[in-house]
Amino acid sequence: MEIKQIEELLERFENYLRIEKNKSQGTIKNYLLRLKKLFKWLKENGFQNLDEEAIFKFRAYLDKKKISIKTQSYYLISLRSFLRFLKKKGFEVLDPEKIELPKIPEREISILSDEELERLLNAPQGESLKSLRDKAILETLFSTGMRISELCSLNRDIEIEKGEIKIRGKGGKIRIVFLSPLAKLYLKKYLEKRKDQNPALFVNLSKNKKFERITPRGVQKLIKYYAKKAGILKKVTPHTLRHQFATDLLISGADLRAIQMLLGHKNIQTTQVYTHLTNRELKEIHQAFHGRRRRLKNKNNENKVL
Repeated sequence: MEIKQIEELLERFENYLRIEKNKSQGTIKNYLLRLKKLFKWLKENGFQNLDEEAIFKFRAYLDKKKISIKTQSYYLISLRSFLRFLKKKGFEVLDPEKIELPKIPEREISILSDEELERLLNAPQGESLKSLRDKAILETLFSTGMRISELCSLNRDIEIEKGEIKIRGKGGKIRIVFLSPLAKLYLKKYLEKRKDQNPALFVNLSKNKKFERITPRGVQKLIKYYAKKAGILKKVTPHTLRHQFATDLLISGADLRAIQMLLGHKNIQTTQVYTHLTNRELKEIHQAFHGRRRRLKNKNNENKVL
């Protein structure tokens, strides 16, 4: 099938993702953006048909441009999804299963020490509206493990005293997350200080954008600022607090399935990435308890000799 013909079906694919698959607007936007970039490159380089050779050349181009394996994989996932849709609708196209995804190296996740985490959470000081907002954001992220997009979409009509928030995650799935006592305390103090009527829970307080819903970029800048203020040299992002939430639960003995539900992960394999982060804790437990009776016995024998 010619690339020109396939391009004309992108609008139908967009409707399919939105209506039949109930994909989020962000996911749909990313799928279409990648596909359009792919087709543009193929046409500019003289390809007329979408076949294995054309896709291989595009992958070689991405590799030469030093595009990360993860980003390359996103292009192929978008293409495979589009081809599956076309085959489902009866079009003669390349079999999507012939497009192999690259093997992505195991994800390395950096987490903060307990001391670094406390320094970060306590970095906002004072009783100003901005300080209270920032403290509430940090405590809410660590308490709930929610994604940055989920945080920014919250409205102020949540029942803080109840300590539960119903949020809509990826794919429109609803889940419940829970607020810690500190998160509840600073959310209440922050909202008591708010004098505007904006329905958003967290708002931008800069002079030129006062009381507009805060953006993910705004939260990223905020956390970067406080990490620097707290003297943390590691890269700290909103997702770092999501990692901290998960590892804190895992180290404390929470079931992996429960953590999966709290994070809103579709697959348990995604949650399992956190298990290797507990190795340090397990080593400390091993050192503290393994062979304990033997050590005590040897110590008693030494005392008898003396």
